[in-house]
Formats: sequence, C-alpha cells, structure tokens
Amino acid sequence: MTADAPPAVAVDKSQDSAPISGVRAWLSRHPLAAYALRRFGLYLIELWGALTIAFFFFRLMPGDPIQTLIQTLQQNYIYNAQASAEIIARYKHEFGLDGNLLTQYVVYMQKLVLHGDLGPSLINYPTPAQTVILRALPWTIGLLGIASVLSWVLGVVIGAIAGWRRGKLGSSIATNLSIALSHVPYFFVALILVYIFAYSMGVLPARSAYDSNINPGISLAFIGSVLKYGLLPGLSIVIIGTFSWILSTRMLMVPILGEDYLVYAEAKGLKSWRILTRYALRNCYLPQITAFGISLGFIFNGNVLVEQLFNYPGLGTTLVTAIQQLDFNTILGVTDMAIFSVLTAVLLLDLLLPLLDPRVKYWK
Repeated sequence: MTADAPPAVAVDKSQDSAPISGVRAWLSRHPLAAYALRRFGLYLIELWGALTIAFFFFRLMPGDPIQTLIQTLQQNYIYNAQASAEIIARYKHEFGLDGNLLTQYVVYMQKLVLHGDLGPSLINYPTPAQTVILRALPWTIGLLGIASVLSWVLGVVIGAIAGWRRGKLGSSIATNLSIALSHVPYFFVALILVYIFAYSMGVLPARSAYDSNINPGISLAFIGSVLKYGLLPGLSIVIIGTFSWILSTRMLMVPILGEDYLVYAEAKGLKSWRILTRYALRNCYLPQITAFGISLGFIFNGNVLVEQLFNYPGLGTTLVTAIQQLDFNTILGVTDMAIFSVLTAVLLLDLLLPLLDPRVKYWK
C-alpha cells in the first residue's frame, strides 16, 4: 500500500509578483537619484549631530561670558551696580543663557535653523556674531582658498612628473625635499619668510592685511596692497602645501607605472607626455580630488597661527579673540561654519565622484 500524496497547498503569488509602484518604483528606476536622496538624508543627520555636540561642548566649558561683558562695561564706566540684576537678566536673555541647558539648546537651534541668527557677539557687542564672522570670512577665503588651490595644482603637477621620471636627479630632489618639508609647521616657514623678506630685506610688510593709508574698496591701489600684504602668509602656506601634495601624488603615481595599459600605450608609439596626462595621471588624480575637496572645507577654520603671526583679520584671528573673551556665540558660529563646510564638501564629492569616474557606482 502506498499512501496518497498530500494535497498541494495553493500558494498565492499575487503579493510577491505584484509590481512595485509609487515612490519605490521611481527610486528603483533611478538608482542615482535614490543614492543622492539617501546620502542627503545621512548628511542632514550628520550635520545635526555635529552641531549638537559642538553646542553642548562649548556650553559646558567653564567660564561666564556675562561676567566678562560686565567687567568690560565697568572698565568703560558705563555699568550701574544698582541695576546689576536687571542687566544680568537682560544679557542672559540676549545671549541665550537663561533657562536650563535643554531650553538653551532648543532656542539656539530654532534661531540658527529658522533665522540664521547666532546671537550677539561679545567681542563686538551688540553686533550679531554672524556679522562679525562674515566680515572675517572673505579674508580667510582669499588667503587660504587661493593658497590651497595653488598648492594643490603645483603639487599634483610636480608630483606626477616626479613619479613619472623616478630615478632622475630632479625627481630625487623633489621627493627628498617633500619628505623633509611636508610636515614642517606653516608658522615656522612664515617666521623664516618674515625674517628674510620683512626684516632683513625690507621688501614686504610683516603684519596686517592692507595699507592703513588706503581706503578699502574696489580700486587698483587697494587690490595691490592686499596682494602685497598677503604674499608672505600665502607663500608660507603654498610652500608646505605643495610639498605635501607632491609626496602624495608621487606615491599614487609610482604603483601604476607598470600596468599593462601603459605598456600597451607606449608600444603604440604614443608620446610620453600624452601617456602621462591621458592615462597615468587620470588614474591617480581621483583620490587627490577627494582630498582636495575635503581640505577646501577646512579653510573656514583658518590657519590660526599664521593669521595671528601676520595679524591677518581672518577667521583664525576672530576665533582666538572670541576664545580669550569667552564669546560663545562667535566661537560656535565659526565652529558651525567649519562643520557645515566640511560635511558639505564631503557630500558634494560623494555625489560628483560617480560622474567623474564611471567605475564608481555607490548606488549598486
């Protein structure tokens, strides 16, 4: 006897085979857009988390900015001791220091996100902190931005040639100098340049951003003065930055020189310069673009020591002054701008890399 086979169980495949519709269907047909949306959502979460950490970190630091402001008012003889309670309460409200820490955080984020308001600046009261930062921002972008771009271009070009012509005298000199000088601090080079060109030769100014006898404005005299005064601090950044990019570009160039496609290109009779620029360099510039984009985000921090040394009115000098006077609003403003610029630079790189290199498929 054989047992009867159990009856087949009917399986409803209608749900499994049902086509995806709506937003999910559109995202499945557009994988790049889906990746961009996911990456932008992650960017917002990272931005919120970083701003939150920065807020609580600086608010938990010891020190009372209100007492610092009152001491300044007392020195200027405009402080009435009889109205001290009312003055302290008013200043705490203006600086967002009334209430508990959670209330301060909610009020701060509301003003920052909805109105772009950082509150008044203690170092230039009652000027808003965002106004103080925006005054210093063009100087930092003009100095460090141009210096960063110039050092990147020079470093990539020289580093690619040094890697391509490895073993030659010029390549050995560039490589050894890069190893020796790439980690030298900017301010040390700045001190040497100041000693040589400002004090010994007397051909370049040592401090400030422009000649005080010239009125700021769009004029050839003012622009020439800005370039002259910014030459030494910019040159100190370019020198060290260029050596760093030379070393990293050469390290990327050397391993790919023995690849088959380069041997094939050489066997076809292509010129060495064309092989270098069209084949070798294109396969090592992608990491450099990524690193350069991230480094551009950090220019908003300013090079504090260089700006202090040359008394340059950038964000670095503003940040140091704010820390000395416990100006939490300005400190947080500079920090928030640095966080925003770095995270935004990383986001743009993540979105642009698949377009620059078809091998990069983050959405797969």
